[in-house]
Amino acid sequence: MSTFEQQLKRMHEGAGFIAALDQSGGSTPKALVGYGIQETAYKNEDEMYALIHAMRSRVMTDKSFTGDKILGVILFEKTLNSKVEGLPTTEYLWKKNILSFLKIDKGLEEKVNGVQLMKPIPNLAAVIQDAGSKGVFGTKMRSVIFENNQTGIAAVVKQQFDFARIIIANGLVPIIEPEVDIHSPDKKEIEASLKKYILEQLNTLAPNEKVMLKLTLPTVDNFYNEFTKHSQVVRVVALSGGYDLEKATQLLAANKGTIASFSRALLDDLRVNQTPEEFSKVLSTAIDVIYNASIT
Repeated sequence: MSTFEQQLKRMHEGAGFIAALDQSGGSTPKALVGYGIQETAYKNEDEMYALIHAMRSRVMTDKSFTGDKILGVILFEKTLNSKVEGLPTTEYLWKKNILSFLKIDKGLEEKVNGVQLMKPIPNLAAVIQDAGSKGVFGTKMRSVIFENNQTGIAAVVKQQFDFARIIIANGLVPIIEPEVDIHSPDKKEIEASLKKYILEQLNTLAPNEKVMLKLTLPTVDNFYNEFTKHSQVVRVVALSGGYDLEKATQLLAANKGTIASFSRALLDDLRVNQTPEEFSKVLSTAIDVIYNASIT
């Protein structure tokens, strides 16, 4: 069995969740402030990215951060091209039996028809081939839906699957992430429309074309259960979407077959000034809570 086949089997059948450590240029300053590092602590982007890599490395090297409970990690491009304890990030993670995913989207367009589509991704095939050569298993790309606008939702899903086909053709497994704004008054209706369009696209995939779905936790429990059983879906994962750890895990536990792919809910209580013991205890607690909700 090839490494890719091993990883595909692990992602499809393994117990655990995906940690999202992919804050990018726009969200990095906010992530650092949450960690206890103010914007006055760095003078330029290079210093900022060095600080966020130090935070991510602290998380990834913690004794509680293992393949026993974590199936994969979503990485920002700079993290992919950096090292952890002297090893390329993907190599370090795979030694822990953890798969790597690369965030590939370049941010969002302005809102049109109640949604934000992704900006173009230049040289996508080359980006995917390069990531694959570095040991990356899959990708992640995010759009956002605010309103139950059929034109907008259909456009989001089509764009996601159009990119997904390119990713699959170049050897990786795409995570499709059409986030639904948790504050939308139409959230339940949006989810019904989104499910319809995703099913239509899934049913056009060839047997060897596999995707993952990263979805906002639904208003109706188990609403996406059909996706967890679909032959073209490797795994359904949930984003925390602004919910805190307690609320996100409560909702997750109510959705059978869905596992977590949390960022904020995982990292919220970590601080730069915590002692190694304090940091590890806080991280371990969050990992245990998210893991337990993912396997419920």
